[in-house]
Amino acid sequence: MNLEKMTIKEMEGILFSSEVSTDFLDELKKDTRKAAQNLLKKYEREQNERKRVDALYEYERNAANEGFFRVAGVDEAGRGPLAGPVAVAAAILPLGLYLPKLNDSKKLSESSRENLYEMIMEKAIATSVVFVDAKVIDEINIYEATKRGMYEALQKLKVQPDKALIDAMPLENLKIPGLSIVKGDAKSASIAAASILAKVTRDRFMANMDELYPEYGFKHHKGYGTKEHIEAIRKYGVSPIHRLTFEPIKSMIAN
Repeated sequence: MNLEKMTIKEMEGILFSSEVSTDFLDELKKDTRKAAQNLLKKYEREQNERKRVDALYEYERNAANEGFFRVAGVDEAGRGPLAGPVAVAAAILPLGLYLPKLNDSKKLSESSRENLYEMIMEKAIATSVVFVDAKVIDEINIYEATKRGMYEALQKLKVQPDKALIDAMPLENLKIPGLSIVKGDAKSASIAAASILAKVTRDRFMANMDELYPEYGFKHHKGYGTKEHIEAIRKYGVSPIHRLTFEPIKSMIAN
């Protein structure tokens, strides 16, 4: 095989096809052209990324080996903010689906989350996102509100799962087998997907709230307790979406 007679574009077409051979890779390694070596590095990066993402399906594969083929990942976004709902998502992915850059949503840039959100919504077997609003959070506390959201997200899936993988939080009243995984959004593909759906959906909601309550700057901090946000609360008081039982809001109201 003489790669020197091939253009870089032709080589790229072969390299990123399913038919690339070890002979082709061996010849590419010998090609001294800078563009060819850059192409090889690009290929190696993608292969490493594929291996990393594939490793995220360990829990899902274990479940399949146990006879559970519709595995839902469950995660939340927004437990800590002073305003807005907690968002909880559930996602069932095809086993081994390759989603480039899939990871815990907190480790991703906004643009990467948005891209992955679209891919997940297009390729997932089933997805759901629910909100538990600030009023409910104040009534039953954030922990119980998050648990309620997780049950609701699982129930809302159009394809019912036969097992659930949950980020950190135990769900004692599940009607299907469940497994709580500490830092599961970095260990399970399904939980990572759910974390992205929850984060993107909540961020979009808070951007909309910014249009209703522009004085608080919700589109910038998404309701978290930044200096800018706390100063706005002191100046303008609380909005209908603020969590009144969260500090420092609770003490500000008491005083």
